[in-house]
Amino acid sequence: MASSRKLLALFFLLSISKPISVSSDNNVNFTFKSFTIRNLTFLGDSHLRNGVVGLTRELGVPDTSSGTVIYNTPIRFYDPASNTTASFSTHFSFSVQNANPDSSSSFGDGLSFFLSHDNDTLGSPGEFLGLVNSSQPMKNRFVAIEFDTKLDPNFNDPSGNHVGLDVDSLNSIATSDPSIDLKSGRSITSWIDYKNDARLLNVFLSYEATKKPEKPVLSVSIDLSPFLNGEMYVGFSGSTEGSTEVHLIENWSFKTSGFVPARSRSNRPHNVSGSSVSPVAIPREKKGGTGGRRERHGLAIGLGISFPVFFCLALLVFGYFTLKKLKGVKAEKELKTELITGLRGFSYRELYAATKGFHSSRVIGRGAFGNVYRAMFVSSGTISAVKRSRHNSTEGRTEFLAELSIIACLRHKNLVQLQGWCNEKGELLLVYEFMPNGSLDKILYQESETGGVALDWSHRLNIAIGLASALSYLHHECEQQVVHRDIKASNIMLDINFNARLGDFGLARLTEHDKSPISTLTAGTMGYLAPEYLQYGTATEKTDAFSYGVVILEIACGRRPIDKEPENQKTVNLVDWVWRLHSEGRVLDAVDGRLKGEFDEGMMKKLLLVGLKCAHPDSNERPSMRRVLQILNNEVEPSPVPKMKPTLSFSIGLISLDDIVSRDDGDSIV
Repeated sequence: MASSRKLLALFFLLSISKPISVSSDNNVNFTFKSFTIRNLTFLGDSHLRNGVVGLTRELGVPDTSSGTVIYNTPIRFYDPASNTTASFSTHFSFSVQNANPDSSSSFGDGLSFFLSHDNDTLGSPGEFLGLVNSSQPMKNRFVAIEFDTKLDPNFNDPSGNHVGLDVDSLNSIATSDPSIDLKSGRSITSWIDYKNDARLLNVFLSYEATKKPEKPVLSVSIDLSPFLNGEMYVGFSGSTEGSTEVHLIENWSFKTSGFVPARSRSNRPHNVSGSSVSPVAIPREKKGGTGGRRERHGLAIGLGISFPVFFCLALLVFGYFTLKKLKGVKAEKELKTELITGLRGFSYRELYAATKGFHSSRVIGRGAFGNVYRAMFVSSGTISAVKRSRHNSTEGRTEFLAELSIIACLRHKNLVQLQGWCNEKGELLLVYEFMPNGSLDKILYQESETGGVALDWSHRLNIAIGLASALSYLHHECEQQVVHRDIKASNIMLDINFNARLGDFGLARLTEHDKSPISTLTAGTMGYLAPEYLQYGTATEKTDAFSYGVVILEIACGRRPIDKEPENQKTVNLVDWVWRLHSEGRVLDAVDGRLKGEFDEGMMKKLLLVGLKCAHPDSNERPSMRRVLQILNNEVEPSPVPKMKPTLSFSIGLISLDDIVSRDDGDSIV
């Protein structure tokens, strides 16, 4: 029954998460009346809040920010069969707001609508509009309409309020100063039309969303067909530097036109003339013969009885295999519907070869889901991580797939990205981006124990901030709130630059914002579980916050959540230990000695106190992850932490002391 409710809820989620879209042959037409995480990729600081896309962060202090949002599916702009380049038109509503009204000079730098062959490059902040990378300005090729709010002489900007057409460069081909104030904070609607046959691009702007102006603010005679070749991605980018400008996209529609519909092949009718039908021989009855008549009569009776029975049996067999086949096709189709958006379907043979037949030498992690293998794809020269599912039961597999369809929609720079999947030979295989530095727990503990170099202070602080950013996204910026339920050091992966990437959503649950997901069974890892979760089994964003608090205390102290003193083997709880030092006024004594004092004392103290605040026994006293992110980014002041750890009375029930103090040693995932 529970599984049925989950699948029903999932079906409802999928049904409301898709944009209204229509495709005819190669022409594309989609509309987002409001935005969801489905069908979109978010890069950099872009985020989703209440159905509106934000391209840059609400900084609060002078800082830099850039972000990009891209429609997942590439769009064909050239049809080789008819040698035709598509025309396109789009309209969207946006606003540019100043989060610091007291400073009228803090605006900059602007946003853009773009078409590009690239869907994974985040441009630099400031004058680069999130479109191009300052170190590799020619890497990304694009056609863009910029809505620039800052005069930048490096790109020959005419003013601090202009619209421009950019092709592969931020030196605009043509610009115009509109009468509309782009940074007024009001909702502005733009229409962009490119007619390939007329070689003409027009841009319109209006404060009225339903009334397209008669006169464009920018009209350029240009042939874009050399740049609109093959398949391209469409999306928006924005940036700011040394300011507090926020760029919001409220709705969006896009369509292509001009492709000639493919003519359906005429099907010739089958030849049903008399010559094509073999004649049936009819036996003649012998004259005067009664035996033959009797035999024929008996045969007729036998056929009369046996034929309906045979027909019914054949019908049942046919129905059984047809139904089985249809169920298989339907299941496969549903699986693809749930997972395919933005993901690649791998073949079993391809993954088998890349992992050397899932050889034990390729195992890089083990967890409740199954083993994780290092996969090397010779053809592309890339490396990925492949999870091999242990979910063989129908119920477990169905539940996992339902959850997986949610994970496939998540896009954040601090989440491990799912790249593809395979559902063949009765196995479910998931392909993730490879994290060369493994998991946080291995870096903190196993490598240091064998003489490896411990994480330095800058890396540790960056990991704490990155993890807070990922959880803030899951809790506050997704259309449906995601509660992870298993935040721990072994589930935090580190990329090549030691940036935190949160993984393993096998226990994650979706819920409406301001509603708590209810689980009848406690799931997670002891040492990271909030006291109310142990008691009631109810997971919320506050239980995730508790686990986060434990993790950042691990990062600061270099100690496990539940450990034993080497002198007397006495069990020590990390939160209790740090809180005791805090009560004695020497919280910095908890810092990992391997740092050898090389850290910012003020920031380290803040990190430790935020960890204690998140691990507060009373869930009502824990800050939201959005608040935590603001504190660690020095945007707001932290709230005070009591000197003595507050106590709460709970009846643990069937959970034993051994269960509470036991820790999970071998659960390493992608």
